[in-house]
Amino acid sequence: MDLNVRAFRTVQAALDEPAPVNKRKQAARKGGLVGGKSRANTLTPDRKREIALAANAARWGHNTPANSSQGKERQ
Repeated sequence: MDLNVRAFRTVQAALDEPAPVNKRKQAARKGGLVGGKSRANTLTPDRKREIALAANAARWGHNTPANSSQGKERQ
């Protein structure tokens, strides 16, 4: 942890000042938690697989056999 961050937090704790609250961020987080669960419940296993394959291709930068249009083997 940075020395300045630690000092800031120590002063806040000593003065008993609560950290500033960002209401928009709190509301977005709350909505995201609810929306994510409901979306996961409505997705079919096939759609979850498609999403996972697309995420894998985006992360690793290659086409998976199920994702490639020509079905070529990975080199």
